[in-house]
Amino acid sequence: MKGRILQVLRERSNSVSGEELGRQVGASRASVSQHILALRKHGYMIESSCGGYRLVCSPDLLLPFEFPDMEHRIHYYPEIGSTMDPARELARRGAEQGTIVVAEAQTHGRGRLSREWLSPKGGIYFTVILRPEVEPAYAPLANLMASVAVAVTIRRLYGLKAAVKWPNDVLVRGRKVCGILAEMESGTDAVKFINVGIGINANTAVPGFSETATSLKEVLGRDISRQKFLRALILEIERRRNSLLDADVLNEWRGLSSTLSNDVKIAAADEVIVGRAVDIDDTGSLIVREMDGSLRKVAAGDCSQ
Repeated sequence: MKGRILQVLRERSNSVSGEELGRQVGASRASVSQHILALRKHGYMIESSCGGYRLVCSPDLLLPFEFPDMEHRIHYYPEIGSTMDPARELARRGAEQGTIVVAEAQTHGRGRLSREWLSPKGGIYFTVILRPEVEPAYAPLANLMASVAVAVTIRRLYGLKAAVKWPNDVLVRGRKVCGILAEMESGTDAVKFINVGIGINANTAVPGFSETATSLKEVLGRDISRQKFLRALILEIERRRNSLLDADVLNEWRGLSSTLSNDVKIAAADEVIVGRAVDIDDTGSLIVREMDGSLRKVAAGDCSQ
């Protein structure tokens, strides 16, 4: 209902009476009044006059009713430890593919290798539940797919040459703007679900990390619409989520990669691998040509280049 009320108000530059607003959204004037009060509490500036209601300005919050066609599958938190935690419980209880947990801020955001992901207000932090029909060995492709979706969204919306870095980062001008973390639960031969957590430095500062990280605001010199970005990104993920095994996803990643054809140093579980990244295989493993000329497949690790 709140989303429908906002839609009507945004379509009109002048005031809309409570009676007319109720008629258009299918609610009583009293119900409309209650929803207007709730919207004001969220930060929407809505003027009241003898002529009715007029929307003056809206906050850039990632509230479910700002995404009417997706609202039923978005779980929203003003602040949470990590969006991965409720997403895991939802997935275990059978939540449908495409269910999203989003937060304005995280107090214990997680990156790879148990690192902390700083998640202040102004960023975009969410986890999407995927249920691909793949064997567990192919689960890492979810990381690659998500990083491609983020890079493509940045390129299309802002004209920035976003690049992907193996295994799960997105870079702008050589600095990290997005990190991705995937968690999987599986049976013996099939994936039950893959939860993909995505953290984007949108309208945030990155003090202390200026050499390695940046934000879209810093690069563009202005705030972005987080609502517009999140909607566009979700659609990009939905376009690709059922085709993890298609060669197109891998080819897209190759075309956006900042890792391939570069010298890399990968800290794996119990060793450090040094060489040149030459390709990825059909499971998302990085193929590295080592110093002696031999080829090595690396499934996971911390990659510097």
